[in-house]
Amino acid sequence: MRFVNAALFCLLLPFNAATEAQTITMTMDEAKQAALAYNLNVLQADQNTNAAQAGVMAAYGGYLPSLSAAGSWGRYQSESGAIVQTTPGTSIVIPQGTTTNTTTNIGAGLNLSWTLFDGLSRQGQIGQATSRSVATELTAVRTRQSIVFLTESNYLNVLRNEQLVKVSDETLKRDNRQLEKITESNRVGAAALADVYRQQSTVANDELALITAQNTYDKSKADLVALMGLDVSRNYSFADSSISLDISRGELDSTSAKYTSFASLSERAITSRPDYKGARESFDAAQSGVTIARSGYLPSLSATAGYNFSSDQFNTLNENKNMNWGVSLRWTLFDGFQTNLSLQSAIANRRIAEIGLTQAERDINAQLKKALLDLEAARKQYEVSQKGLVSATEDSKIAEERYNLGAGTLLDLLTANTNLVSAKANLVNAVYNYVTSKRNVEYTLGERTY
Repeated sequence: MRFVNAALFCLLLPFNAATEAQTITMTMDEAKQAALAYNLNVLQADQNTNAAQAGVMAAYGGYLPSLSAAGSWGRYQSESGAIVQTTPGTSIVIPQGTTTNTTTNIGAGLNLSWTLFDGLSRQGQIGQATSRSVATELTAVRTRQSIVFLTESNYLNVLRNEQLVKVSDETLKRDNRQLEKITESNRVGAAALADVYRQQSTVANDELALITAQNTYDKSKADLVALMGLDVSRNYSFADSSISLDISRGELDSTSAKYTSFASLSERAITSRPDYKGARESFDAAQSGVTIARSGYLPSLSATAGYNFSSDQFNTLNENKNMNWGVSLRWTLFDGFQTNLSLQSAIANRRIAEIGLTQAERDINAQLKKALLDLEAARKQYEVSQKGLVSATEDSKIAEERYNLGAGTLLDLLTANTNLVSAKANLVNAVYNYVTSKRNVEYTLGERTY
């Protein structure tokens, strides 16, 4: 994955190298690639994987001997003065000059230590390190899945807000045209002045709505750019022709038929979800922890060997050498219940990991159930929104014709137009809710890898 991210980094480098005045257009696939290459959570997960793999290597290193080299040099000096000779009843002091003795010690050597048996602690450490490494890799996989789903959701939210800006802009233009007609009608005496003021108020509200929609759209783009890990000071636009506002009846029916059996979907999710696999690996690591703790009850056996030199001069260092070798057995018969404490703690951690595994399965089923409910609700919302838009469009046309003919009031027209705006916004929201809910089901199943 590190090499893939490096390749993506080179591929997406022009995005960050662009000038601030240049607008960069990105499809959804390009946005996902950028997020995988630049998002800090993904990069951090990859580094955690590297550290965990180093732990596995260190655990296997426990089977290898340790070799150390040492060297020393020391100089010692002593001085002596008068000598006192003591006989029964008397002490005689024999004066003499001060004597200085200087000694030099030089040493060097190699020492080898090899653990032959440590109560199966090394086996437990390898199992624990391996399980933790796999769990960390699975966490990185789930992190990439999460970032991709968040990128897709934010991308769809940007497109949604862009469509809502268009709805607000179209509404403002239509009401401006209506204001011109009413103003002209008032000028010739065919419309009341109150209608002009009422329409002006409507146009002002439309302008505020457009400003709000535009601001929401700009902020959603900033959120997406920040999620991808790109520079928010630069200009980006997002367009993807593969995402359509038209959802056919066939697609709705096929999607519903695809996600009918909850039992089979749950089994697929349990089989595929990296976080559930990671919870299982955490349980295996906890089981290895019990093996490590229990090894304290068993003896340990180690072998040692050494080859050392010593002298008072460097040129004669190899003349005085010694070798040693042997084995040692150590068995702690009583340690104040410390091994028992470690074992009981390890057993408790294993039980906690087992509970966590069960909880992970429950969480996945709950997430899947809610995702399916959201998808079904989004489908129904889309169908209702389609019908509502058709009705609101016809009602607006009729209200405008009645007002132009003098058979209806401006209030009726404004109400119909407001309902039309709401219907258009509802359809936009329903479309993107459906697409997002569908991708949420795929994310909950956890079958896609990146």
